[in-house]
Amino acid sequence: MSPKEKFIQQYPIHTEISVAWGEMDALQHINNVVYFRYFETARIDFFNRFFPLDEMYKSGIGPVISDNSARYKRPVTFPDTLFVGISVSEIKSDRFTMHYQVFSEQQQAITTTGSSVAVMFNFKNQTKADLPAAMLTVLQQHLSE
Repeated sequence: MSPKEKFIQQYPIHTEISVAWGEMDALQHINNVVYFRYFETARIDFFNRFFPLDEMYKSGIGPVISDNSARYKRPVTFPDTLFVGISVSEIKSDRFTMHYQVFSEQQQAITTTGSSVAVMFNFKNQTKADLPAAMLTVLQQHLSE
């Protein structure tokens, strides 16, 4: 089994992202800030697959990111295709953590890892909110051990 096949088997919930030339910086690798956009794209794909955000936001409640982190293991350059795998941990009544693994097709290796803490927020009341039951069920189904 190839490293890519192993990655996809380990992260069945993943998003494929093509690296754009303009995402490289003066050091000729993908700028560190870009990875947070990759994480965001994978996070939105995850929600739209299982719990569409537009439906959630109609209720006035949705996740906001309270903490983001990234660890850069290997530089990525254009051209490349990345696969961002997602897992979930630390589910609480009003928040959860999403973890990201970025796999480079060109390098056949994980290049970057990261995480985000999402807190549920009531936009009408401007206060924290509890996780909706349907969302809690989806998150629990994707809980990493």
